[in-house]
Amino acid sequence: MHATERQRAILTILGKRGFIAFRDLETHIEGSPATLRRDLERMANEGLIERVRGGAKIVESERSLPEAHLSGVPFHENISRNRKQKEAIGRAAAALCRAGRAIMIDGGSTTLQMCRHLDGLNLQVLTNSLHIVTALLPQTDTRILMPGGALFREQNIILSAVGDDLMPRFHAPTLFMGAAAVGAQGVMQADIVLVAAERRLIDRADEVILLADSSKFQNSSGHVVCGLGEVDVVITDDGVSDKDRAMLESANVRVIVA
Repeated sequence: MHATERQRAILTILGKRGFIAFRDLETHIEGSPATLRRDLERMANEGLIERVRGGAKIVESERSLPEAHLSGVPFHENISRNRKQKEAIGRAAAALCRAGRAIMIDGGSTTLQMCRHLDGLNLQVLTNSLHIVTALLPQTDTRILMPGGALFREQNIILSAVGDDLMPRFHAPTLFMGAAAVGAQGVMQADIVLVAAERRLIDRADEVILLADSSKFQNSSGHVVCGLGEVDVVITDDGVSDKDRAMLESANVRVIVA
């Protein structure tokens, strides 16, 4: 695990707990005790955390947010990959939305394709994506909510790197989310900060619908967001293999091929 990954992991843990003992940190993050102590000292010197006896705690200040960078493919590159498949998946996802309901749409190049089909449904939408906000703004009957946090420019999304207090107290029947990869281990993302943010969305939803084109099943590596058992529906394209479809169905996931 690189220093940047350890830093993000430490901030994610502190965001949830506020404090962590050094002994607990050793069990949650890969690295020698000496390496972790150096990480904490460096982060404290940068004003990201505060060292206290036996561990560290979060600095409750906007300056505790680090310069925001995410691992993975930047949005402007990802948007053109498998574009036709993503458009079909987005259209199928929008067809599952019921008028007048509240939904959550996680940021991503596939979930973005839902937006043009939501006009006239009088939805309340919570999203962390500025791309999705921009797509929904012309829809006068769509109410848009956003969480607070730091702007991650590569993906043009807003995430709280220090915990959940900047997220609106919001519950919705359905979460539409994307993924960097999907495999037997579950739904994966390239960056641990995304994992923490998506877990908070999952915890607010009754139903999780995953939008993933068939290429996402070909490289099942990354940070696990959730197991397949937490996903209710997967919308994919006709390039999905019989093996991958059987994997999903064996986990009691409904599969929709767009």
